[in-house]
Amino acid sequence: MRFADRCRACALDYSQFNVGDGPAAFLTLIVGGVLMALAITLELSLHPPFWVHLLLWVPLTLAAVVACLRLAKGALITLEYRNQAREGRLREQE
Repeated sequence: MRFADRCRACALDYSQFNVGDGPAAFLTLIVGGVLMALAITLELSLHPPFWVHLLLWVPLTLAAVVACLRLAKGALITLEYRNQAREGRLREQE
């Protein structure tokens, strides 16, 4: 999934930002936590067979992560820009 090279409104160069796999990792943890809580609640309240869990939670997890990936990547790029985060550099010693 790629963003445009530049912003259409202000011509900000997006190539200076690199969020890597951060969005996918955050989404996997967040979505995984929420869906795990739902799966445990379902198990403790209705006790469905294991195949119901597989049929329900695996596609739902994949759909939620993929659907939110572009939004999460945009949010991390925004945070990187606002906080002026760059590649690891050491301050020059005076």
